[in-house]
Amino acid sequence: MSINILDKEKVVLNARVESKTEAIELAGKLLVEANHVTSEYIQKMLEREEALTTFIGNGVAIPHGTEDSKKWIQSTGLSFVQIPNGVDFGDGNMAYLVIGIAAVGDEHLDILSNIAIVISEEENVKKIVQTTSKEEILEIFSKGM
Repeated sequence: MSINILDKEKVVLNARVESKTEAIELAGKLLVEANHVTSEYIQKMLEREEALTTFIGNGVAIPHGTEDSKKWIQSTGLSFVQIPNGVDFGDGNMAYLVIGIAAVGDEHLDILSNIAIVISEEENVKKIVQTTSKEEILEIFSKGM
């Protein structure tokens, strides 16, 4: 995986958030700071979550923009927010890892597929949620990418 798509500047460990909105905003802010998206994209991430949850199971949510948010994407990238205490994504679904995604064209399809493979292994999710090392998170995901 390209270092531009994922690097330790876009990983937050031990985040304390009060709501899924706050978690999504944090994931989006990391994408903005890395120049993957403009700030308008964060609102589109929140709109997507209102329409359909981005919680995908196994303690992971992957917030991303709506179909009409492409114009605010400058480059493909991921952000990771580790939330050891979890945050409720609705219906009792607790997310311990929130992965923000922005992708040019159809690049998100391969990325989402690779993320799904990594997080389908409960051992990987457990390591990601418990680690105190940004490098360990990057290592786990780079193997799958």
